[in-house]
Amino acid sequence: YEPGDEAEVKIIREIFAILKERTVAFDNQTWNRRYRGFMDKIKTGYVFDVAEVMRDLYRLKQVKSLSFGERRMLETARALIVKEIAVARRKSEDKVQAEIEKIFETN
Repeated sequence: YEPGDEAEVKIIREIFAILKERTVAFDNQTWNRRYRGFMDKIKTGYVFDVAEVMRDLYRLKQVKSLSFGERRMLETARALIVKEIAVARRKSEDKVQAEIEKIFETN
């Protein structure tokens, strides 16, 4: 598809909707079980799954400290989402990163 087309705009809107969701349920899974679940989602390569991982790890980080593996996974997910949006919008990754950070600061 052409950059900036309607399908791309809808995808970006959906990514932001996922990131803004506040009701994320964390059961009392051990960090390694959570990690495996998150890794499975990232491996799909599906941008919405990656956005969910990023959102969930950001939310989790607000209530408890992340394991080393979870911190690395958050960085990986964030990098993938930022790059995807930056390319689609033809914006710098720094601008997109700042926009995403605002979601988690105010939400």
